Amino acid sequence: ILFQDFNTYGGSFLYHLNEPSPLVAVGFVVGLDYTNPYLSPFKEFQRFKTHPAVRPVFEGGKRIAYGARALNEGGLQAIPRLTFPGGCLVGCTAGFLNVPKIKGTHNAMKSGMLAAEATYEALAEAGDEVSTGLEPKSYEDKIKSSWIYKELKEVRNCRPSFHSKLGLWGGLAYSGASIMMKGIEPWTFKWNRVIYYLFTLFLLSASECKPVDYPKPDGQVSFDLLSSVALTGTNHEGDQPAHLTLKDDSVPVNTNLAVYDGPEGRFCPAGVYEYVPLEDGSGERLQINAQNCIHCKTCDIKDPTQNINWVVPEGGGGPAYNGM
Repeated sequence: ILFQDFNTYGGSFLYHLNEPSPLVAVGFVVGLDYTNPYLSPFKEFQRFKTHPAVRPVFEGGKRIAYGARALNEGGLQAIPRLTFPGGCLVGCTAGFLNVPKIKGTHNAMKSGMLAAEATYEALAEAGDEVSTGLEPKSYEDKIKSSWIYKELKEVRNCRPSFHSKLGLWGGLAYSGASIMMKGIEPWTFKWNRVIYYLFTLFLLSASECKPVDYPKPDGQVSFDLLSSVALTGTNHEGDQPAHLTLKDDSVPVNTNLAVYDGPEGRFCPAGVYEYVPLEDGSGERLQINAQNCIHCKTCDIKDPTQNINWVVPEGGGGPAYNGM
């Protein structure tokens, strides 16, 4: 699915679930290398549902859940070392997402099974010499010889093609051809990590961009942010240490608000960040509503000044997704 600016990578999915009562799962993906500070991934999702080809699916239905998270889109070229003393990386933690299909649950399940096999083998080999730092070393070879690796190899060039000289339209054409040929091309596009990192951080200034005119939520198929967050069941104990802090308290107002018109309130899909007036009326300050956080990690990625410090909160806190 292309955005109206035709420059932002993204996609969508819509599944009719095989349940006793008719259920639909819908999702919308926005590449975090977008450059317009006025773009709101949440509002893009709401606008998507109003498309004439999509809206009829939801009319007369009831919204029962909402959630958001950042996806690993690096693919095969970005898979790190998978094992370490005492554990291994599985599922989306390892980057096993099939990016063109926005599909990764099957790979997560399979990698978990292979991790269990590798762990059993390591325990059996160690026998009575088991230590706390046991490493399931056979796991990586099991991944490479499984259909997980085969599937990721077939689509390895799709996402990187959009960050090549091919551009958006060339990337679309190349990706389609590559998927049809099951990735048989003998070359592999490489990620330039420095350039991609800068692309992700880079936002044009507010003065260089035009605010996006999003339709108001109608309460039927499109909804406001706060009522959506309420459906996540997110909760954090009030007396726990703050898991969202700022490295420099002056940066949000002096840079993010002054230059980018406060993008935090738009890239966050949970209403965690908002600029509120100072009590004396002399300006604004950034307010962090950490209790709303659904642990998507978007702010840790998209903050143009990398001033937000996201740390793991206390166990048991965060969203309580039901049926998602």
